[in-house]
Amino acid sequence: MSVFTILVYAGLAYVVFKLAKLIYGEVTSPLRVLPGPPNLSFILGNFRGIANVEYTKMIKIYFFFSGYTIYFSDSKAINHILMNYYDYQKPQAAIYNIKQLMGPGICPNPVFGPSHIRELTEIFVEKSLQLRDMWTKDISISGGLTRMTLDVIGLAGFNDNFNALSDGQEEDELSSAFSIIFKAGTSLNPISLFRNLFPPLRVLVNDFTRADAEVKSASEIMKRIGGQLLKENRESISSSGKNKDIRGSRDVLSLLVHANVAPHLEDHRRLSDEHVLVQVPTFLVAGHETTNFSTGVTWVLYALAQNIAAQTKLRQELLTASTDNPTMEELNSFPYLDAIVRETMRLYAPVPMTSCVAMKDDAIPLEMPFRGLDENTLIHNFYRINKGQGVTIPILPLNRSRMLWGEDSMQFKSERWFPAVPEAATNIPGVFGNMLTFLGGPRSCIGYRFSLVEMKALLFTLLGAPAKDISQKTSLTARPVLITDLDNPNQMPLLIRPVTTSV
Repeated sequence: MSVFTILVYAGLAYVVFKLAKLIYGEVTSPLRVLPGPPNLSFILGNFRGIANVEYTKMIKIYFFFSGYTIYFSDSKAINHILMNYYDYQKPQAAIYNIKQLMGPGICPNPVFGPSHIRELTEIFVEKSLQLRDMWTKDISISGGLTRMTLDVIGLAGFNDNFNALSDGQEEDELSSAFSIIFKAGTSLNPISLFRNLFPPLRVLVNDFTRADAEVKSASEIMKRIGGQLLKENRESISSSGKNKDIRGSRDVLSLLVHANVAPHLEDHRRLSDEHVLVQVPTFLVAGHETTNFSTGVTWVLYALAQNIAAQTKLRQELLTASTDNPTMEELNSFPYLDAIVRETMRLYAPVPMTSCVAMKDDAIPLEMPFRGLDENTLIHNFYRINKGQGVTIPILPLNRSRMLWGEDSMQFKSERWFPAVPEAATNIPGVFGNMLTFLGGPRSCIGYRFSLVEMKALLFTLLGAPAKDISQKTSLTARPVLITDLDNPNQMPLLIRPVTTSV
């Protein structure tokens, strides 16, 4: 019998095993008493469109070869799941995909707190100004937000300016590697889908596609260049002493190296070189792609374009600023700017839902009892879940729930945040704004502060910074001049676009 024949029989046996396990699990599962929407697709089950539907109780949803998962919209149940991180973990397929892109994962570290984001705010403002100037010269330039993302990653992560926003600048290796990682993290192909569904294929078809090879190459580039930067940081510390003042070091890698060699740190808490290096891309991707900075900014600009009154009010607030280079505290002191960002993150959460798996049998507490498929079946104050059962947390539907946010929940309405969050939404266990955009508890997004402050910095720059390069030079006449180019007279750079009127 040939090797190919053996592999075919092994594959068929595995498929039969999966089907048998799936059927047995459904027959014996507690989920059989739960209602659920009809399956619209053999492959996608009823996942298609479910993110935009509001359900007021537990239901079961189906996905091809993964069986049914519980879809919780009960705030008490969601709080229990989010707070008990070790009992409800990411599915193995998701963990595999993350490790393929980023490596082992992130470890808790104090440099990712508010004090570090405060140090990075200057970078956010600097790159926001550069993006504004680029758009002012040519409003048709595409990819500006992605370029800004790369530049911020270079400076904030490695103290390396990628110069992605600079015209004519060739993309360097590290910048190119991050671009590939970002693209791979937001795309899905059939090979990836079947690798997730059938774990043995992860070995058989690894590096099978062009995307696999590109990601592997990008990861090696990040590891090589990151290793060199790590070595340089360590040599700098050795030459100046471990107690060197690092307040001038804003990048994540430098701060991690300094924190890792601190004298008071216990040996078992020190990170290996591999773990130090993986923290940087993981943290930065969390701040940009998981919460998706560019997507969030795109939606807030769209919302402001649709709501001129909100745009005008925000601009008036930002023009009261006494500086062109605000600190994190100054950015957070603008209440209407904060409301605009909150409303965008509520209505346009980049990630519509998330999932996890029960690691043990558990009783999940419920806020309100309800009846199952059988009217005689009443589920009381908790729901018993079996080990291995999948759980889905609906982020976007809860953010848009009419029961929580009112009948206008589908509208962009920044005023809903004044004077405070609606009382009905106060039970949502989110880490930010009583919404689930960044989740909550130990499962919350580590990069959410990074993303929020960066978004505020860009909005401040685009809407709140008046043109102060223009001055007046008086001789026989008062002429406008550029402060940065006083030798050339009569300069008033303006962006002119034709206006079409209907007759």
